[in-house]
Amino acid sequence: MRLIQITDCHLHADPEARSRTGIPCRQLERVVAAAAALRPDLVLVTGDVSEDRTAASYALAERCLSVLDRPWFWLPGNHDDPDLMSDCRPFHPEVELGDRRLLIVDTQWPGREGGRIGEARLKGLAERLAEDDRPILVAMHHPPLAVGSAWLDALGLADAEAFWETLADHEHVEAVFCGHIHQAFVGHGPAVAGAIPVYGCPASSDQFLPGSTDFSVDEASRPGFRVIDLHGDALTTWVERVDP
Repeated sequence: MRLIQITDCHLHADPEARSRTGIPCRQLERVVAAAAALRPDLVLVTGDVSEDRTAASYALAERCLSVLDRPWFWLPGNHDDPDLMSDCRPFHPEVELGDRRLLIVDTQWPGREGGRIGEARLKGLAERLAEDDRPILVAMHHPPLAVGSAWLDALGLADAEAFWETLADHEHVEAVFCGHIHQAFVGHGPAVAGAIPVYGCPASSDQFLPGSTDFSVDEASRPGFRVIDLHGDALTTWVERVDP
C-alpha cells in the first residue's frame, strides 16, 4: 500500500495569489500531478490548507486534490477554519490501511499558532489505540517534538509530553507524520514511548529554513510531498520534490 502526505498548501480564494516565493495554487497543482504519477492508494493532507480561511480556498483545494482520482483525507492546521473545511469535505478520525490503521489527531488550538490536543482528545486517542493491536500510524498537524528551529519549536505541540505518555502503553504505534514545519524532517519521540519515528514533510507552498533561530524562508528549496510505502511489516518513506 502506498500513502502520500501533502501538507501546508496555504491557498487563497484567488488562485493567482502569491506567497513569499511562488503561487501556492500552481505549486499544489504540480505536487498533486507528481503525487498522482506515483499511483498512491490514498492521500492525506496534514493541515494549513488555507491561508485566508475562506470557503473559496477550500473549494479550490478540493478541485486540485480531486485530480488524484484516489481517496484523500484532510485535517485542520492552525491557519484553517475547521467549520468551513468540514463543510467542504468531512473530517475522518481514522482511516483503514488493511493490516494497519491511520489515526488522525486534531491539534488545532483555537486562537493560537501553536498546537494542543487537550485532555478530551487525548482520552479519545487512548481509547482508539486500545481497540486492537494492528500497527498504527498517527497523523497530526503540529510536530510533537522539537525540530531544531527556535521560532518553530515555540509554536509546536504544547502538550507533547502528555501525547507521548498516551502512546507509551501502546507498542504497536509505528510512526507519527506531521505538517506545520514546511521542511523534510526525521526525528524520534522519547525513549519512554519507544523512540517512535516522527516524520515532517515539505510544504506544497513555501519552505522554511531548517535550523533557523528566527522565521526564515528557504528560497533554495522546492515544494514537495512525502511517500510512505507499507509492505508487510516494513515501512519505507522518502520525500519527493517538484519544480515550483
